[in-house]
Amino acid sequence: MRHLGILLCLGLLVLPCRSQDPGTNQQEANAEEEEEDPFFQSPTNKLAASVSNFGYELFRQRSTQTPTGNVLLSPFSLATALSGLSLGAGERTEDTIQRALFYDLLDKAQVHEVYKGLLGSLTGPAKAFKTAARLVMERRLRMKVGFVSELEKSYGVRPRLLSGNPRADLQEINNWVQQRTGGKVTRILAETPAGVSILLLGAAYLKGQWATRFDPKLTKLQSFHLDEERVVRLPMMSAPQAILKYGFDSELNCKIAQLPLAGGLSAMFFLPQSVTQNLTLIEESLTSEFVHDVDKQLKAVHAVLSLPRLKMVAETPLAGTLQEMRLQGLFSVPDFSKIAPKALKVTHVLHKVALDLGEEGAGDAFPPDTEAARLDFPIEYHMDRPFLFVLRDTDTGALLFIGKVLDPRSP
Repeated sequence: MRHLGILLCLGLLVLPCRSQDPGTNQQEANAEEEEEDPFFQSPTNKLAASVSNFGYELFRQRSTQTPTGNVLLSPFSLATALSGLSLGAGERTEDTIQRALFYDLLDKAQVHEVYKGLLGSLTGPAKAFKTAARLVMERRLRMKVGFVSELEKSYGVRPRLLSGNPRADLQEINNWVQQRTGGKVTRILAETPAGVSILLLGAAYLKGQWATRFDPKLTKLQSFHLDEERVVRLPMMSAPQAILKYGFDSELNCKIAQLPLAGGLSAMFFLPQSVTQNLTLIEESLTSEFVHDVDKQLKAVHAVLSLPRLKMVAETPLAGTLQEMRLQGLFSVPDFSKIAPKALKVTHVLHKVALDLGEEGAGDAFPPDTEAARLDFPIEYHMDRPFLFVLRDTDTGALLFIGKVLDPRSP
């Protein structure tokens, strides 16, 4: 893996930077190096890394399809739906799903048991992370008892069979998602889709709290550069005496900052040096291993910080996106013979998420930190131009939300 080159305060601290070698031998060496990291020895963390890598790939594909718009995803919900779906797949189709979820290096006999533990860890009361994943099946389907019981055992949910009454189905599905997300994700379906064979639903909500709150009195209108020519004014949260983890990646030419959230979560921001809406270089670098490596190398510093409120809602059909991710077979002639004798295929994939990161925080002020780099002047970190963010669970490294913000005014 390429190491992060971190420069603090005009080069007072520089860590070595090594570029990725595209050669096969170097890739194998890098893989062995990553595998030696104790963090990834835990079955739960290893599984979290796999489904998160699916999430980073999903984000890259969606961002490519949406080059001029914001993107917000909670890939864990869709990974959960796909992982549950694999319980009903024959060997060929199961292998297709597991490759897409990067299960290659996992003990496949334990995947679903470990996933149950990961789900419980991420959705505990302290996390405030709400996620919902469900399989909706065509009407009058005679599902096999073994599939239904295994799905409920590992993923805590039974498949939903359509009744044939579109209004009743619509109400039940929307009510279920709303209940699973604490009432915050509503109306995931505007109408019951026609021609459903298998519908994958994924939803998520987080009302986050920073470890230390932002003073609302300091939130003021500031300039945000949409591109090199267009500038808008919008409310920006500010903290003139913040403490955060910081680094500069010289290869990606971006400043990276990480802020802790209550409940053992963290938000990592990737801010290009120049004003640009083309964030492809950063997007292509994102993997579970890279983000974990960045996390280890960032240094605590004092900073003058400003950033827009992140209050975003995204409703995204993702069938086309998944078909671009080695999952085309699920939509054509897959083998779901463990679900029912009848031939089935995925026909619809719907994803709706909401994220709310305002001024609220668990602590009243930034506490003193003797380990923070003591500089003659603080780091300036102003998210006043397009940026990427990654919201992770600290204990497992699981990717909970990922976003591209080109215009904070857009929902």
